[in-house]
Amino acid sequence: MTGIQYVTDEKGRKVAVQIDLKEHRDLWENCQDALISESRRKEKAIP
Repeated sequence: MTGIQYVTDEKGRKVAVQIDLKEHRDLWENCQDALISESRRKEKAIP
């Protein structure tokens, strides 16, 4: 997949990813939304 690069450790395991935001802005926004949603999962709901 173009515009995506993985950072690996000394054993070749993927530890991070770099995403070209010009090419994959929608993908990043979806990831960001999912992370925000997960971080707020245990917050008390406001009626």
